[in-house]
Amino acid sequence: MKTLIEIHALQNYAPSNLNRDDTGAPKDAWFGGSRRARISSQCLKRAVREYFKEHNKEWVASRTKRIVDRLKEQVASKIQNQKGFSEEKLGQAIEAAITSLGGNKKIKLDKEKKTDVLLFLSPQEIESLQTVIAESYVDLLKKKPSNEVVHALNDAIDGENKSRLSVDVALFGRMLAVMPEKNQHAACQVAHAISTHAVEREFDFYTAVDDLKPEDTAGADMMGTVEFNSACFYRYAVVDWEKLKANLQSDAELAEKGLKAFLEGFVVAEPTGKQNTFAAHNQPEFVAITVRRNTAPRNLANAFEIAIRTRKDESITKESATKLDAKASALDKLYGISCNSRFAASQDVFGEKFEAKGFGSQEQSINTLINWALSEVSKKEK
Repeated sequence: MKTLIEIHALQNYAPSNLNRDDTGAPKDAWFGGSRRARISSQCLKRAVREYFKEHNKEWVASRTKRIVDRLKEQVASKIQNQKGFSEEKLGQAIEAAITSLGGNKKIKLDKEKKTDVLLFLSPQEIESLQTVIAESYVDLLKKKPSNEVVHALNDAIDGENKSRLSVDVALFGRMLAVMPEKNQHAACQVAHAISTHAVEREFDFYTAVDDLKPEDTAGADMMGTVEFNSACFYRYAVVDWEKLKANLQSDAELAEKGLKAFLEGFVVAEPTGKQNTFAAHNQPEFVAITVRRNTAPRNLANAFEIAIRTRKDESITKESATKLDAKASALDKLYGISCNSRFAASQDVFGEKFEAKGFGSQEQSINTLINWALSEVSKKEK
């Protein structure tokens, strides 16, 4: 029985450049025949992972090419009293260990001792690598490490056994090209956020003046432009509860804590792009969660296939929520699905009571909304 937890959010950002492309411009996309502002799913997931770090660092894996440097710091303390120890030999042992990882294709190191691929490893997996290296220090200094040591090093990274996976890897998955058997299918899918309305690119022309310039010298000493936009974004994500539990070795308690942290992070975590310039700290003002069983996931972006246009005295967030709710209700009727949703909305925008047909009843706060979702998941467990 598949249980899906879907979260929808409407977030109206002030002028900003939260997620840039290769030219420095805010990312965008064509949708429904008009240009929309866009924030990539990778950017949104990273924001959630940074939120996780504030709550429990053990939940967050490290995505890095600098694993050799990380291991040097931590293995040295374990074996520095061993006979014949030296930092040079330790470096050789760790390099031998890392280049032993992989199947037919092994990991390689460049001149700076960085790996040729990004490794995405949990704290527990890194700890397991440290232990194997410390215990096999002498063997790794040989011209060719023994097969037993090579197997132990590769077993330190979870494959079939997922007891060492972190919550973020369980949620978002990972791909290790040189070790495909260690790949992890994600329990969560996050959509690219798109604006509910059409946007135009805008430019901020800026200048800077040399503070020590003589008073009689006119003109700026540096100038340039920064692109930005302002948009009300529709954001969506879905979590497969059974997959999340399976990825965490059926640890329902940890899975529930991870789900709660993800839902909280999805609402409050924000991209950091150009925030020192724009300070666009605008939280979502409409959030809905749906918990359902044995149905396909449902992204409601088509509510905005026709870009929303509002009059000067209308809230684009409220109009977006009205369209979103109408689409949810229409699809429920089309597919004969009963609504199992709740929502929370800012009272200054929506009033005391927002009449919703597709999202069920209203919760008073984001916290009570998330607690309702967790109780629904728990109910379906029984």
